[in-house]
Amino acid sequence: MAADSELAETDFPALDRARSTLRDVFGFDRFRGRQTDVLRRILDGQSTLAVMPTGAGKSLTYQLPAIMLEGTCVVISPLIALMHDQLRSAQANGIRAATLTSADADWRETMDAFRAGQLDLLYVAPERASQPQFADFLTASPVALFAIDEAHCVSEWGHDFRPDYRQMQHLMDQFPDVPRLALTATADERTRRDILGQLGIPKEGLVLAGFDRPNIQYTIHHRDNPVRQVTAIMEEISGPGIVYAPTRRKVEDLAEKLAAATGRTVLPYHAGLPVEERAANQAAFVASEDIVIVATIAFGMGIDKPDVRFVAHAGIPKSIEAYYQETGRAGRDGDPAKAMLFWGAGDFAQARQRLSELPEERRNDERARLDMLAALVETPKCRRAVLLRHFGESPPDGCGNCDNCLNPPDVTNVTETARKLLSAVYRTGQSFGFGHLQKVLTGSRDDRIAQKGHDSLSVYGIVEPEEAQLLQPLSRAMQARGALVATEHGGLALAGDAKAILKGQQEVEIVIPPKRSRRSGRGGSTANPVGNPLFEALREKRRELAASLGVPPYVIFHDATLREFTLQRPANLTDMSSITGVGKKKLDAYGDDFLAVIRQF
Repeated sequence: MAADSELAETDFPALDRARSTLRDVFGFDRFRGRQTDVLRRILDGQSTLAVMPTGAGKSLTYQLPAIMLEGTCVVISPLIALMHDQLRSAQANGIRAATLTSADADWRETMDAFRAGQLDLLYVAPERASQPQFADFLTASPVALFAIDEAHCVSEWGHDFRPDYRQMQHLMDQFPDVPRLALTATADERTRRDILGQLGIPKEGLVLAGFDRPNIQYTIHHRDNPVRQVTAIMEEISGPGIVYAPTRRKVEDLAEKLAAATGRTVLPYHAGLPVEERAANQAAFVASEDIVIVATIAFGMGIDKPDVRFVAHAGIPKSIEAYYQETGRAGRDGDPAKAMLFWGAGDFAQARQRLSELPEERRNDERARLDMLAALVETPKCRRAVLLRHFGESPPDGCGNCDNCLNPPDVTNVTETARKLLSAVYRTGQSFGFGHLQKVLTGSRDDRIAQKGHDSLSVYGIVEPEEAQLLQPLSRAMQARGALVATEHGGLALAGDAKAILKGQQEVEIVIPPKRSRRSGRGGSTANPVGNPLFEALREKRRELAASLGVPPYVIFHDATLREFTLQRPANLTDMSSITGVGKKKLDAYGDDFLAVIRQF
């Protein structure tokens, strides 16, 4: 873990107590990254917006104050499933926590516990928190802190805007002495400004941690056969994975074909499934150590599963912000993980067509986001650098853990070929698809070409066979950047900077992908000592305990803790208590069970 921020004892008088609580409750010896900066402000009663990458320990920045401060921390969270995941983890560490949602039958007991001052954490949805009677309810007992999770939902410029989040300031203003902590992993500069304003947090309250997730390996390829491409991932990586598909139909089709191709359990998830089936599939995935779920973007925000080993996109996400958020669901435990994106020119064509459906005032912003996404998929340079620069960081030119850094592609200038392609689009009336244009440019003999008179055009047959190999990747690139757009009837038309390219005012370069290797670099699987008999026995004991308690295995211990058990072989509870991730509650609950396994080896 990274060292604490440089803070003098006088700056943070509660630091020793906070560290002691961290060790006793959570089993960690040090704070990570900017956690200390956030905690200092909250324990001093100052409102804060913490922008921290997924996996950086955002939940600890409100859970620890909830234990230390008098009163209850009220956590406003967008999804019931997310709240229940966080509830299980908090309770496993001995934190007095409860949820107050429409799915909880024990709501009376929860309300009584709050009134009696018996809760450290109370999770609620924004829809409930915005109701006037909820503010009245909170006056019955001291409130220590308001924590607004997934705070990008507050901003209309964020990628997942939730109008009810706009009501949170009104609630919190009724408790002026209670500090506010807004938390998000995904917010560009404009979104950050909006969150601060909407939640009444001062500008100096922004704590901005780095966005980098160095354990995630980013890979982006053109989509040619998504079943084959995702199957290759599943054959390489045995752990849990998420595959995002753009439509409900594609979700179900891909899930069925992946299960048949790999023999693994693959479950679908989308809003069109019966509620019971959707809930069962999500619960099975959360509890598993190897299930893959294929889902629309409706799935994910409510998942706090740390051991997802890969996230694959079978189509482009809505924006770079959405891509960062969705890929961030991999490797939350800090172990190596992979993020793969498979894109097609049609993805960008459809996305650009949908821009016309938006209100006029939003189109330019959304078009800019789409252009940034196109730059990400088309760049020959470091993917991570493109991502981090988008969020205002200044990363090095290479990361060593993305496809372009691990296997650099060639770049070729295709300006002249681009001018030929665009000219063919123009001279054929901007109403024909790529297949027809390719035939015209390569001089193919075709009845339709003759019928339309396109064999008499100046562009007929002007592309030689060697140059013709560049036409398809060029067409994809031109559609991604918006120089070509799809027409209503499936043709291609000029747009964007097409005229500048035709006039020789704009250069065009495209990436020539390197030959794909089956495996590339680190990030394919965890660092677990797979095959080690002790490690496998510890995993089996974890599964057994999890099943008996009805919780996911990671709630018992993360893989990193089992690895330390395997390497250090603690002989007694005292030795075990020094291992990362073993707090007092977990030591008392599970220590003897795992010691018994260790002593057998």
